[in-house]
Amino acid sequence: MRLLIADDHALFRDAMTQYVERSNAGSSVETVSNLDDVFRTLHKATTLPELVLLDLNMPGMNGLEGFARFRETFPDIPVALLSGVAEPADIQRAMDLGAIGFFPKTLSGRALLKAIELVLTGEKFIPVDSKTNGLLPSYYNDETLNKMPVNLPLKTSAPITAYGSAPTSRIRLTPRENDVMVCLCRGQSNKDIARNLGLQDVTIKLHVRSICRKLDVSNRTQAVLRAFELGLIKQS
Repeated sequence: MRLLIADDHALFRDAMTQYVERSNAGSSVETVSNLDDVFRTLHKATTLPELVLLDLNMPGMNGLEGFARFRETFPDIPVALLSGVAEPADIQRAMDLGAIGFFPKTLSGRALLKAIELVLTGEKFIPVDSKTNGLLPSYYNDETLNKMPVNLPLKTSAPITAYGSAPTSRIRLTPRENDVMVCLCRGQSNKDIARNLGLQDVTIKLHVRSICRKLDVSNRTQAVLRAFELGLIKQS
């Protein structure tokens, strides 16, 4: 599996890289943080990736305008979108422009990996909650998105798989630990988290230590990886 992940959140990139490489021996994952670097990387590549994952909101994208430019420049490279928000109109237009998947960041690491494997077989993926038949909500947005109906199938030339929500984890973070966890997933330092939440640095250290203990990991990066894997990311 050869992937290029383009996302401006360093911890998300690191977490997904570790998860993919740990779950699939021999996988190759390259990461960049903006659309310009995507173009530079692909233009100089000797071996093209099997799939490119583009964050819809990273620098250079300008929404779906950047995605359309990517499709015009690299029409033969399979590409899927990552997004904190999964709006029905965005999904339909992305599919019309040639996306093979639209992955919300509420997916656990395991579910995202399953979605990647699925689209690499030639199917398409959209984020549908099997319980509500609505779009999976974003951890950047409120849960009213989950109530939006989705008319299936969308207008595409390939099969679409509607993948349901990941199983709920038994691990429970406190509301404050959840706040800290979201900040960790944004790549913020303890000092930045303390300032944003109005707490002392030492308090943040205690919360991080508690989060790591609950997730059975030894550091911040592993905590982010585990949180994505378990689907623990909540609203920011």
